[in-house]
Amino acid sequence: MLKNFSRKDFTATNILIVITVIMYIIQINIPQGGLLFGLNLYFLIYDFWWQPLSSMFAHGGIAHLGMNMFVLWQFGNLIERGRGKKEIIFLYLITGIITSLLSFAYIFYLDNSVNLVGASGAICALLGYVAYYDKAQRSGIITWVLLISVAPLIIGLPIAWYAHFIGLGIGFLYAIIRR
Repeated sequence: MLKNFSRKDFTATNILIVITVIMYIIQINIPQGGLLFGLNLYFLIYDFWWQPLSSMFAHGGIAHLGMNMFVLWQFGNLIERGRGKKEIIFLYLITGIITSLLSFAYIFYLDNSVNLVGASGAICALLGYVAYYDKAQRSGIITWVLLISVAPLIIGLPIAWYAHFIGLGIGFLYAIIRR
């Protein structure tokens, strides 16, 4: 089976995806794994300092995981081909953690019953990064983030729409700083 893999399959993006899938498997096999690895008030109350990072790798279900990993695969590999392995790793982790911390501020002040899980904020940061560089795609990317943020709310799905918008903005700012 490993004979079918080549060196080009071991991209930083694909490694991030594998780590996320492994983390999800761990999360669902630990009692209260979602609360332990998600981002919630335990971050402050019990000093769960790892939550801004671990929440990027925890997910609310297999469909949530699959959707996020598909978009990470698309945009992560695009950025990695254009900017390199180090850039995608730094971009994903730095913007993801900043997005988590700013989303936590929203949770703390406006909706402290939330347990934030998922890579969506970090992935929207990738979209913001691409939107900065690709002006022709910018309005389409912004429209897409609006759609994935508002449409689920309309049908009653509990999603962290604010993390999407924060991530988009953080990714855009990251691109401005890194240009």
